[in-house]
Amino acid sequence: MAKYLFQRPDSRNWHVRFRYPDKVVEKSLGTPDIKKAEILALPMIAEHKTVLLSRRPRLEATWRYDYAPGGLHDAPNGERVAATETELKFYGPDGKLLRTEPNGSPAFRIANLEYRLGIPFADERMVPVTEEARKAGKFPSSDDKLLETYIKQRKITGYIEREARDVWALFKRLTENKPLKNCDRNDGRKLVAHFVDKKLKSKTIEKKVAWLNAAVNLAIDEGELKFNPFSAIVPKSDDSVKRLPISDADMKQIKRNLNQLDKADQLLIRLLGSTGMRISEAFEIDGEEKERGIRYVLVGKKTAQSLRRVPLPAAVLPYMPKKITGPLFDRSKNVDPSDAASKRLNKFLDRCGIVDKRKVVHSFRHRAQDRLRAFECPEDIRWAILGHEDETVAAGYGEGHPVRVLKKWIDKISF
Repeated sequence: MAKYLFQRPDSRNWHVRFRYPDKVVEKSLGTPDIKKAEILALPMIAEHKTVLLSRRPRLEATWRYDYAPGGLHDAPNGERVAATETELKFYGPDGKLLRTEPNGSPAFRIANLEYRLGIPFADERMVPVTEEARKAGKFPSSDDKLLETYIKQRKITGYIEREARDVWALFKRLTENKPLKNCDRNDGRKLVAHFVDKKLKSKTIEKKVAWLNAAVNLAIDEGELKFNPFSAIVPKSDDSVKRLPISDADMKQIKRNLNQLDKADQLLIRLLGSTGMRISEAFEIDGEEKERGIRYVLVGKKTAQSLRRVPLPAAVLPYMPKKITGPLFDRSKNVDPSDAASKRLNKFLDRCGIVDKRKVVHSFRHRAQDRLRAFECPEDIRWAILGHEDETVAAGYGEGHPVRVLKKWIDKISF
């Protein structure tokens, strides 16, 4: 304390002196009693040390934006970038959304150099990360990077990418941005409870949670995490609607009214009716192959058990392009194209007089299964044509049946 207290030659009272990098502050304590002066000076000295400590150079966690939030920016490759505090949206010359990425990454800076060395710090793209800002989700975290790695490695795009990002954003809100390394299954169940409150079916909930489950599993494989809070959190439930197959009478009505649809939806409904593929799989078709002169497409790319070769049936070949060289159905719109098509075709079924709620577009798949059974198609060939619903050992066996064998049986489904 002696270095702070002093007496002036012209005064009996004790004074206190504080030295700062840019100034010196002196103040009279108003007493000649050294003991009393020390007591009076104690809170002043404490405050002085607090100020000096706050100005000491230190490493400070920050977030460095790739682009300053607000407005549009020009990227070096000619793309336009819309930047917010959390994400970047990249647009092509035609205005089409190309991709979405986090805006920036974690960084560090040495704070307070301006006090010691006179070096100012001015970077509008670098801001401090406070605990309040982290909880509010203002800045992406290292967990966000895990999701980005999964999306890029699995080459997920379009509606699926948006759904994965939306579910992840919802989970962060429900847990107040709790780090994944600190999360347990009870945190994951908050996501399930939210979807249950929204009256979603268990299969739909499983599908939504699956994106985060897979992303965390990848992070575990790469040593980034040790526990998956999304594993086995959706209760088994038989709450799905029991679908009925499209009947022969229904098919007559569908064919009678087919001209109500545009050419693309006519082709789509013919393809679904004659192959039994899922509507989402039809929107995966972006090319074709041939085996011994037989045209086929590759669908079911999302899972190992559904990935398969589907010959183009005789019932649909006259309506197909001579060669498929790009997406067979338009999927450029910023929505789930298969979901939008499903809604259109379900309304079409209603107009055809097929009003039983258990009969929907997916009922074409049940019809295909029943048709193949009626012709006594072997079970392994049925699943080779339709794709396995669940993971099985057989689903992973080699290339499967020759396309000519599959073509013989798929033509039995007809339209």
